[in-house]
Amino acid sequence: MLDAKWIRENQDDVREILKKRNHTFDLDALLDLEARRRDVLVRVEELKSSRNEGSRKVGDVKRSGGDASALMEDMRVMGERIKELDQQLADIEESVQSLLLMMPNKLDSSVPVGHDESDNIEIRKWGEPGNFSFEPKPHWELGESLDIMDFKRGTRLSESRFTILKGYGSRVERGLINFMLDLHTTKHGYSEIMPPILVNSATMQGTGQLPKFAEDQYKCVNDDLWLIPTAEVPLTNMHYGEILQESDLPIYYTAYTPCFRREAGSYGRDMKGMLRQHQFDKVELVKLCTPETSYNELELLLGAAEEVLRLLELPYRVVLLSTGDIGNASCKTYDIEVWLPSQNCYREISSCSNCEDFQARRMGTRYRSKDGGKIRFVHTLNGSGIAVGRCLIAIMENFQQEDGSIVMPYALRPYIGGLDRITI
Repeated sequence: MLDAKWIRENQDDVREILKKRNHTFDLDALLDLEARRRDVLVRVEELKSSRNEGSRKVGDVKRSGGDASALMEDMRVMGERIKELDQQLADIEESVQSLLLMMPNKLDSSVPVGHDESDNIEIRKWGEPGNFSFEPKPHWELGESLDIMDFKRGTRLSESRFTILKGYGSRVERGLINFMLDLHTTKHGYSEIMPPILVNSATMQGTGQLPKFAEDQYKCVNDDLWLIPTAEVPLTNMHYGEILQESDLPIYYTAYTPCFRREAGSYGRDMKGMLRQHQFDKVELVKLCTPETSYNELELLLGAAEEVLRLLELPYRVVLLSTGDIGNASCKTYDIEVWLPSQNCYREISSCSNCEDFQARRMGTRYRSKDGGKIRFVHTLNGSGIAVGRCLIAIMENFQQEDGSIVMPYALRPYIGGLDRITI
């Protein structure tokens, strides 16, 4: 979340941010509550000062043998009023906190202004989409004909948007996970973590999933536990409430986890196949660093995610998200979009974001600087490194052959027992 003092002192900038984001946040309501909070706080502090002075006077009167009953009654009345104002202050502060938790992040100056994804800017492309001498099939047709995907049984076991991978389908998925983790840990310096996939509300709030996006999450009925929508949630919260040393930074974490999203309101889009699932596999990348290095770290994080696709020989492009498409917690986001022949377009396979100190304020994650021991909030970054299921379907569609078989990328073959082709 943003600092309340910064919001008060930069109201015009905040209104401009909200306008660029096409966000309906009620800034006036927040500012009104903040003014009320400061007013009540001043009154409480004045009354407490008066009470302290009155208590001193009561002591003086008693020591001199006088009657302090009237003064004591004044102190009692004053104490009741202080109690009332303290409760008012607590209620106002809770309302202020609730609004702050719904407010979006600042925007980096390099983010293009726009209304939606059509205003995103293409940064670069890598690879050329293949030219097929036949009509390429979508991954769901390939998966069913090769008997490596079972959509009907997945729906029967759960509901729509759940898929069973079978045989080589599940083996390639597992191979992709190991391939990505090995790349990020051995080449890019990430520490591998195996986190819980059930986390509490404070953890979900720390990275911004709660309260704003509660309807998109899966919650346990009898416990304060949520299924994670991404490993970003437990990884970023690893140092919740801690004060790190600057020498500890940067911290790089990576993890494979299954991820769970209800995606309320998204029904009707990408219903066929595995492109948009309620349960999906992902390898996540998370960084904690100093403010001075965070934008360089974002470029490095993006490069690590891109290398996965380059090694797998999958055509992709990188786009910089506009103000109308960027996520609530992010200051700047790059999307990596992989080419899908069946749709004749690029589709998102990774998002790489710098959240600056937005999440760190929610989590209370800080560090002590080397110069003078000043305590500051860390900057947090996250990115998909990458979405495994979408990588699988991109391989299937881009490497499909006219006979319905699928050739495996060379870099992946050591992770799938040397398998070079999936055939009928």
